[in-house]
Amino acid sequence: MATKSTTQWFKLLVGVIAVYVLVKVLVQTGLMNSYWQRVLDFGLIMTIGSLGLSLIYGFTGQFSIGHAAWFGLGAYAAGYIGKTVGGGTPAFLLALAVGTLFAALVAYLVGLPVLRLTSDYLGIATLGFGIIVKVVLDNINKVIPSLGGAVGMTGIPQTADFEWIFGFLLLSILLCRNFVYSTFGRACTSIREDEIATSSVGVNPTRYKMMSFVLGCSLAGLAGALYAFRYPFLHPTTFDFLQSFNFLIIVVAGGLGSLTGTVVTGIGWAFLLEGLRFVLGQAFVDFRGVIYALLLIVVVLVRRQGLFGGKEIGLIVPQIGRRERRNAPAGSL
Repeated sequence: MATKSTTQWFKLLVGVIAVYVLVKVLVQTGLMNSYWQRVLDFGLIMTIGSLGLSLIYGFTGQFSIGHAAWFGLGAYAAGYIGKTVGGGTPAFLLALAVGTLFAALVAYLVGLPVLRLTSDYLGIATLGFGIIVKVVLDNINKVIPSLGGAVGMTGIPQTADFEWIFGFLLLSILLCRNFVYSTFGRACTSIREDEIATSSVGVNPTRYKMMSFVLGCSLAGLAGALYAFRYPFLHPTTFDFLQSFNFLIIVVAGGLGSLTGTVVTGIGWAFLLEGLRFVLGQAFVDFRGVIYALLLIVVVLVRRQGLFGGKEIGLIVPQIGRRERRNAPAGSL
Protein backbone atom coordinates (compact mmCIF):
# COMPACT_ATOMS: atom_id res chain seq x y z
CA MET A 1 0.00 0.00 0.00
CA ALA A 2 2.84 2.37 0.95
CA THR A 3 4.61 1.63 -2.34
CA LYS A 4 1.50 2.43 -4.41
CA SER A 5 0.95 5.64 -2.46
CA THR A 6 4.57 6.70 -2.96
CA THR A 7 4.33 5.94 -6.67
CA GLN A 8 1.17 8.03 -6.95
CA TRP A 9 2.77 11.00 -5.22
CA PHE A 10 5.85 10.64 -7.46
CA LYS A 11 3.65 10.67 -10.59
CA LEU A 12 1.78 13.69 -9.23
CA LEU A 13 5.05 15.55 -8.59
CA VAL A 14 6.34 14.71 -12.08
CA GLY A 15 3.05 15.90 -13.62
CA VAL A 16 3.16 19.21 -11.74
CA ILE A 17 6.80 19.84 -12.70
CA ALA A 18 6.02 18.96 -16.35
CA VAL A 19 3.15 21.49 -16.49
CA TYR A 20 5.28 24.19 -14.86
CA VAL A 21 8.23 23.57 -17.20
CA LEU A 22 5.91 23.56 -20.24
CA VAL A 23 4.52 26.99 -19.32
CA LYS A 24 7.97 28.43 -18.68
CA VAL A 25 9.27 27.06 -22.01
CA LEU A 26 6.31 28.61 -23.84
CA VAL A 27 7.04 31.94 -22.18
CA GLN A 28 10.80 31.83 -22.77
CA THR A 29 10.42 30.89 -26.45
CA GLY A 30 7.87 33.66 -27.02
CA LEU A 31 5.05 31.25 -27.93
CA MET A 32 3.16 32.65 -24.94
CA ASN A 33 3.42 36.44 -24.65
CA SER A 34 2.59 38.54 -21.60
CA TYR A 35 -1.05 38.91 -22.73
CA TRP A 36 -1.69 35.17 -22.87
CA GLN A 37 0.29 34.76 -19.66
CA ARG A 38 -2.29 37.02 -18.00
CA VAL A 39 -5.10 35.01 -19.59
CA LEU A 40 -3.57 31.83 -18.17
CA ASP A 41 -3.24 33.41 -14.73
CA PHE A 42 -6.88 34.54 -14.91
CA GLY A 43 -7.93 31.00 -15.83
CA LEU A 44 -6.02 29.60 -12.84
CA ILE A 45 -7.62 32.18 -10.51
CA MET A 46 -11.11 31.39 -11.85
CA THR A 47 -10.35 27.70 -11.36
CA ILE A 48 -9.54 28.26 -7.67
CA GLY A 49 -12.88 30.04 -7.20
CA SER A 50 -14.71 27.39 -9.22
CA LEU A 51 -13.25 24.61 -7.06
CA GLY A 52 -15.00 26.30 -4.14
CA LEU A 53 -18.34 26.27 -5.95
CA SER A 54 -17.69 22.67 -6.95
CA LEU A 55 -17.56 21.74 -3.25
CA ILE A 56 -20.77 23.67 -2.55
CA TYR A 57 -22.85 22.66 -5.57
CA GLY A 58 -21.04 19.77 -7.24
CA PHE A 59 -20.37 17.66 -4.15
CA THR A 60 -22.93 18.90 -1.60
CA GLY A 61 -25.77 19.80 -3.94
CA GLN A 62 -26.37 23.35 -2.65
CA PHE A 63 -27.54 25.48 -5.57
CA SER A 64 -25.60 28.71 -4.96
CA ILE A 65 -25.51 31.42 -7.65
CA GLY A 66 -23.94 34.27 -5.72
CA HIS A 67 -20.36 32.99 -5.74
CA ALA A 68 -18.90 36.19 -7.20
CA ALA A 69 -19.88 38.02 -4.01
CA TRP A 70 -17.24 36.16 -2.00
CA PHE A 71 -14.81 36.55 -4.90
CA GLY A 72 -15.30 40.31 -4.60
CA LEU A 73 -15.15 40.40 -0.81
CA GLY A 74 -11.81 38.57 -0.87
CA ALA A 75 -10.47 40.92 -3.57
CA TYR A 76 -11.43 44.13 -1.81
CA ALA A 77 -10.33 42.95 1.64
CA ALA A 78 -6.94 41.85 0.31
CA GLY A 79 -6.64 44.97 -1.83
CA TYR A 80 -7.24 47.20 1.19
CA ILE A 81 -4.50 45.39 3.13
CA GLY A 82 -2.18 45.65 0.12
CA LYS A 83 -2.71 49.41 -0.20
CA THR A 84 -2.28 49.90 3.54
CA VAL A 85 0.66 47.62 4.35
CA GLY A 86 2.51 47.33 1.02
CA GLY A 87 3.45 44.68 -1.51
CA GLY A 88 6.26 42.70 0.12
CA THR A 89 5.93 38.94 0.46
CA PRO A 90 4.85 39.00 4.16
CA ALA A 91 2.27 41.72 3.42
CA PHE A 92 1.08 39.81 0.35
CA LEU A 93 0.59 36.61 2.33
CA LEU A 94 -1.15 38.59 5.09
CA ALA A 95 -3.51 40.11 2.52
CA LEU A 96 -4.32 36.68 1.07
CA ALA A 97 -5.06 35.38 4.55
CA VAL A 98 -7.28 38.37 5.36
CA GLY A 99 -9.17 38.07 2.04
CA THR A 100 -9.72 34.34 2.53
CA LEU A 101 -10.76 34.57 6.18
CA PHE A 102 -13.01 37.58 5.59
CA ALA A 103 -14.89 35.68 2.86
CA ALA A 104 -15.13 32.64 5.17
CA LEU A 105 -16.48 34.76 8.04
CA VAL A 106 -19.14 36.42 5.89
CA ALA A 107 -20.06 33.01 4.42
CA TYR A 108 -20.60 31.66 7.93
CA LEU A 109 -22.79 34.59 8.94
CA VAL A 110 -24.80 34.40 5.71
CA GLY A 111 -24.97 30.61 5.88
CA LEU A 112 -26.65 30.58 9.29
CA PRO A 113 -30.03 31.73 7.91
CA VAL A 114 -29.84 30.82 4.19
CA LEU A 115 -28.59 27.22 4.45
CA ARG A 116 -31.94 26.28 5.94
CA LEU A 117 -33.30 26.86 2.44
CA THR A 118 -33.05 24.26 -0.30
CA SER A 119 -32.96 24.08 -4.08
CA ASP A 120 -34.22 27.19 -5.92
CA TYR A 121 -34.83 29.14 -2.70
CA LEU A 122 -31.15 28.89 -1.73
CA GLY A 123 -30.21 30.01 -5.25
CA ILE A 124 -32.43 33.08 -4.98
CA ALA A 125 -31.08 33.93 -1.51
CA THR A 126 -27.44 33.71 -2.63
CA LEU A 127 -28.23 35.70 -5.78
CA GLY A 128 -29.80 38.38 -3.59
CA PHE A 129 -26.69 38.47 -1.41
CA GLY A 130 -24.57 38.89 -4.53
CA ILE A 131 -26.63 41.92 -5.55
CA ILE A 132 -26.27 43.38 -2.04
CA VAL A 133 -22.48 43.04 -2.20
CA LYS A 134 -22.41 44.71 -5.64
CA VAL A 135 -24.39 47.70 -4.31
CA VAL A 136 -22.17 47.92 -1.23
CA LEU A 137 -19.01 47.89 -3.36
CA ASP A 138 -20.49 50.62 -5.59
CA ASN A 139 -20.88 52.88 -2.54
CA ILE A 140 -18.09 51.67 -0.24
CA ASN A 141 -16.03 54.82 -0.90
CA LYS A 142 -18.51 56.77 1.28
CA VAL A 143 -17.25 54.75 4.25
CA ILE A 144 -13.70 53.82 3.16
CA PRO A 145 -12.54 56.25 0.43
CA SER A 146 -9.47 54.22 -0.55
CA LEU A 147 -11.69 51.38 -1.85
CA GLY A 148 -12.87 53.58 -4.71
CA GLY A 149 -16.56 52.72 -4.92
CA ALA A 150 -18.14 52.96 -8.37
CA VAL A 151 -15.01 54.51 -9.93
CA GLY A 152 -12.96 51.45 -9.09
CA MET A 153 -9.93 50.73 -6.94
CA THR A 154 -6.31 51.16 -8.00
CA GLY A 155 -2.90 51.23 -6.35
CA ILE A 156 -2.76 47.61 -5.20
CA PRO A 157 0.79 46.15 -5.40
CA GLN A 158 1.05 43.63 -8.24
CA THR A 159 2.85 40.92 -6.30
CA ALA A 160 1.03 37.81 -7.58
CA ASP A 161 2.77 36.18 -10.55
CA PHE A 162 2.36 32.81 -12.25
CA GLU A 163 4.42 30.99 -9.62
CA TRP A 164 2.26 32.24 -6.75
CA ILE A 165 -1.03 31.58 -8.53
CA PHE A 166 0.06 28.13 -9.76
CA GLY A 167 1.20 27.23 -6.25
CA PHE A 168 -2.08 28.27 -4.66
CA LEU A 169 -4.04 26.39 -7.33
CA LEU A 170 -2.14 23.21 -6.44
CA LEU A 171 -2.82 23.78 -2.74
CA SER A 172 -6.51 24.35 -3.51
CA ILE A 173 -6.74 21.13 -5.53
CA LEU A 174 -5.00 19.22 -2.73
CA LEU A 175 -7.31 20.75 -0.12
CA CYS A 176 -10.45 19.91 -2.13
CA ARG A 177 -9.22 16.42 -2.92
CA ASN A 178 -8.49 15.65 0.75
CA PHE A 179 -11.84 17.12 1.80
CA VAL A 180 -13.88 15.23 -0.81
CA TYR A 181 -12.34 11.86 0.13
CA SER A 182 -12.50 12.49 3.90
CA THR A 183 -15.35 11.54 6.21
CA PHE A 184 -16.66 15.10 5.92
CA GLY A 185 -16.63 15.00 2.14
CA ARG A 186 -18.43 11.67 2.02
CA ALA A 187 -21.11 13.08 4.32
CA CYS A 188 -21.51 16.04 1.93
CA THR A 189 -21.83 13.72 -1.07
CA SER A 190 -24.38 11.66 0.83
CA ILE A 191 -26.40 14.82 1.53
CA ARG A 192 -26.35 15.64 -2.17
CA GLU A 193 -27.71 12.20 -3.04
CA ASP A 194 -30.44 12.06 -0.38
CA GLU A 195 -30.52 14.52 2.53
CA ILE A 196 -33.42 12.83 4.32
CA ALA A 197 -31.81 9.40 4.21
CA THR A 198 -28.51 10.88 5.37
CA SER A 199 -30.09 12.59 8.37
CA SER A 200 -31.92 9.37 9.27
CA VAL A 201 -28.61 7.65 10.06
CA GLY A 202 -27.52 10.36 12.50
CA VAL A 203 -25.66 12.77 10.20
CA ASN A 204 -26.41 16.46 10.84
CA PRO A 205 -26.91 17.90 7.32
CA THR A 206 -26.76 21.53 8.48
CA ARG A 207 -23.30 21.05 9.98
CA TYR A 208 -21.80 19.54 6.84
CA LYS A 209 -23.57 21.95 4.49
CA MET A 210 -22.17 24.84 6.52
CA MET A 211 -18.69 23.28 6.42
CA SER A 212 -18.81 22.88 2.65
CA PHE A 213 -20.30 26.35 2.14
CA VAL A 214 -17.68 28.15 4.26
CA LEU A 215 -14.79 26.22 2.71
CA GLY A 216 -16.08 26.84 -0.82
CA CYS A 217 -16.60 30.56 -0.20
CA SER A 218 -13.16 30.90 1.41
CA LEU A 219 -11.62 29.53 -1.81
CA ALA A 220 -13.57 32.19 -3.73
CA GLY A 221 -12.11 34.76 -1.31
CA LEU A 222 -8.60 33.41 -1.95
CA ALA A 223 -9.19 33.64 -5.72
CA GLY A 224 -10.38 37.23 -5.31
CA ALA A 225 -7.31 38.12 -3.23
CA LEU A 226 -4.99 36.71 -5.91
CA TYR A 227 -6.96 38.61 -8.56
CA ALA A 228 -6.47 41.88 -6.64
CA PHE A 229 -2.68 41.38 -6.58
CA ARG A 230 -2.49 40.29 -10.25
CA TYR A 231 -4.67 42.85 -12.04
CA PRO A 232 -4.20 46.57 -11.31
CA PHE A 233 -7.84 47.65 -11.34
CA LEU A 234 -10.78 46.42 -9.26
CA HIS A 235 -14.30 47.45 -10.19
CA PRO A 236 -17.64 46.30 -8.69
CA THR A 237 -18.87 45.12 -12.13
CA THR A 238 -16.13 42.46 -12.08
CA PHE A 239 -17.93 40.85 -9.15
CA ASP A 240 -21.59 41.16 -10.15
CA PHE A 241 -24.05 38.32 -10.70
CA LEU A 242 -22.83 37.72 -14.28
CA GLN A 243 -19.48 36.65 -12.84
CA SER A 244 -21.37 34.22 -10.61
CA PHE A 245 -22.81 32.60 -13.73
CA ASN A 246 -19.27 32.19 -15.08
CA PHE A 247 -18.35 30.13 -12.01
CA LEU A 248 -21.56 28.16 -12.43
CA ILE A 249 -20.89 27.51 -16.12
CA ILE A 250 -17.41 26.16 -15.35
CA VAL A 251 -18.66 23.77 -12.66
CA VAL A 252 -21.68 22.52 -14.64
CA ALA A 253 -19.84 22.15 -17.96
CA GLY A 254 -16.95 20.36 -16.27
CA GLY A 255 -19.28 17.92 -14.56
CA LEU A 256 -20.88 18.14 -11.12
CA GLY A 257 -18.79 16.19 -8.64
CA SER A 258 -15.58 16.28 -10.66
CA LEU A 259 -12.54 18.27 -9.53
CA THR A 260 -10.77 17.33 -12.76
CA GLY A 261 -13.64 18.67 -14.84
CA THR A 262 -13.63 21.95 -12.91
CA VAL A 263 -9.87 22.44 -13.39
CA VAL A 264 -9.88 21.62 -17.12
CA THR A 265 -13.01 23.66 -17.85
CA GLY A 266 -11.86 26.61 -15.73
CA ILE A 267 -8.61 27.03 -17.66
CA GLY A 268 -10.23 26.23 -21.01
CA TRP A 269 -13.04 28.71 -20.36
CA ALA A 270 -10.58 31.60 -19.91
CA PHE A 271 -8.82 30.81 -23.21
CA LEU A 272 -12.14 30.32 -25.00
CA LEU A 273 -13.36 33.70 -23.79
CA GLU A 274 -10.24 35.53 -24.98
CA GLY A 275 -9.91 33.46 -28.16
CA LEU A 276 -13.41 34.52 -29.22
CA ARG A 277 -12.31 38.15 -28.83
CA PHE A 278 -9.86 37.67 -31.72
CA VAL A 279 -12.16 35.45 -33.79
CA LEU A 280 -15.13 37.84 -33.62
CA GLY A 281 -13.21 41.11 -33.77
CA GLN A 282 -13.89 44.24 -31.76
CA ALA A 283 -17.18 44.97 -33.55
CA PHE A 284 -18.79 41.67 -32.47
CA VAL A 285 -16.96 41.06 -29.20
CA ASP A 286 -20.21 41.33 -27.21
CA PHE A 287 -21.43 38.18 -28.97
CA ARG A 288 -18.93 36.15 -26.94
CA GLY A 289 -21.53 35.80 -24.22
CA VAL A 290 -24.02 34.41 -26.73
CA ILE A 291 -21.56 31.88 -28.12
CA TYR A 292 -20.33 30.41 -24.87
CA ALA A 293 -23.88 30.35 -23.52
CA LEU A 294 -24.85 28.33 -26.63
CA LEU A 295 -21.88 26.04 -26.04
CA LEU A 296 -23.14 25.46 -22.50
CA ILE A 297 -26.61 24.62 -23.84
CA VAL A 298 -25.09 22.16 -26.30
CA VAL A 299 -23.05 20.52 -23.53
CA VAL A 300 -26.14 20.20 -21.33
CA LEU A 301 -28.21 18.74 -24.21
CA VAL A 302 -25.56 16.36 -25.52
CA ARG A 303 -23.82 15.45 -22.27
CA ARG A 304 -26.02 16.40 -19.34
CA GLN A 305 -23.54 15.09 -16.77
CA GLY A 306 -20.87 17.52 -18.02
CA LEU A 307 -17.63 16.87 -19.86
CA PHE A 308 -16.17 14.64 -17.14
CA GLY A 309 -19.42 13.39 -15.62
CA GLY A 310 -18.15 13.05 -12.05
CA LYS A 311 -14.98 11.23 -13.11
CA GLU A 312 -11.46 12.10 -11.98
CA ILE A 313 -8.01 11.48 -13.37
CA GLY A 314 -6.13 8.85 -11.38
CA LEU A 315 -3.58 11.28 -9.94
CA ILE A 316 -6.28 13.20 -8.04
CA VAL A 317 -8.00 10.18 -6.51
CA PRO A 318 -6.34 8.59 -3.41
CA GLN A 319 -5.81 4.83 -3.38
CA ILE A 320 -8.74 4.23 -1.05
CA GLY A 321 -10.95 6.40 -3.27
CA ARG A 322 -10.03 4.33 -6.33
CA ARG A 323 -11.11 1.10 -4.62
CA GLU A 324 -14.40 2.67 -3.60
CA ARG A 325 -15.04 3.92 -7.12
CA ARG A 326 -14.35 0.47 -8.57
CA ASN A 327 -16.77 -1.12 -6.12
CA ALA A 328 -19.42 1.62 -6.39
CA PRO A 329 -22.66 0.88 -8.31
CA ALA A 330 -22.82 2.35 -11.80
CA GLY A 331 -23.95 5.97 -11.77
CA SER A 332 -22.95 6.71 -8.18
CA LEU A 333 -20.07 9.08 -7.36
